[in-house]
Formats: sequence, C-alpha cells, structure tokens
Amino acid sequence: MFVRRAVTKDIPQIARLLYQVNNVHADIRPDLFVHDKRKYTDEEIEAIVKDDETPLFVCYEDVNSGELLGYCFSAFEKKHGHSLQPIKTLYLDDICVDENARGRHVGTEIFNYVKDFAKKNGCYDITLNVWEGNDSAKAFYEAMGLNVLKYGMEIVL
Repeated sequence: MFVRRAVTKDIPQIARLLYQVNNVHADIRPDLFVHDKRKYTDEEIEAIVKDDETPLFVCYEDVNSGELLGYCFSAFEKKHGHSLQPIKTLYLDDICVDENARGRHVGTEIFNYVKDFAKKNGCYDITLNVWEGNDSAKAFYEAMGLNVLKYGMEIVL
C-alpha cells in the first residue's frame, strides 16, 4: 500500500469516503448526524489540502492505483497555558477506510504512516476522539496503542 499527502486530484474520492464515515456516525447518533451528507465541501477539502497545518493523508493500493482505500484528516495543535506543558500534538480529525477495503490493514498502514509523520514533525503525541458506540474504531485505536486521555460526557435534554 502507498500512503502520501493528499493533492487536489484526490478530492472527488475523499468526498466519496466522507459520505461513508458520516453514515457510520449517523447510524450511531442520528440525533446529531444526518445520513448521506458529508463533513466538508470540495472547496473546504481543497483548503485543507493546501494548508500545512492540516495535513491530509490518502492511501492507495500502489502508486499507480486509481481507487482510494482510505484517508486521514489531521491538524497540528499547540497546547499552551500557565499550567500546561508547551507541547505539539497531531490531532486526528477523521480516519476512514473504504467499506470495500476493510480487513486489509489499510487503517494500520495509514496510522503507522501518520505516526511516523508526527514523530518527524516534533509532535509529543497523537490525539483523536471516538464516538461512544463506535466499538470497531475504539478497538482499532486501542490496537494501535492509544489510551484514554479524557472522557467527554453529555446529557441530552
């Protein structure tokens, strides 16, 4: 498999996968997510692709493959404050593996690439959020070595 930073020609296939990941979230939380929508417009994806502070990664079968297997949206964050250590974090906003490519270790390939990227860019850690009920994503991230950092809680009124 081949992982690299996304370029503008990847946008149509990224958009296709954005629908898939949104529908996973909509199945879990239909009170928050709308089925058959996506998180970003093509113009927003293009801005993300061009911004070095929001690296977007894509995975293909090989260099010449035309079918996108998965992606990872990320963003550099700098923690600061009087009581916080000044650390640089790579926040993973969204990882998606095409439903037709699951079970082929695409997610592992993407995560390992992104982890190496974060190390090379001086990051202290990688963080992300997982929706309660997304048990397969939680199990995947635990298998990748992630641990609970904090809990987000809610009460629906």
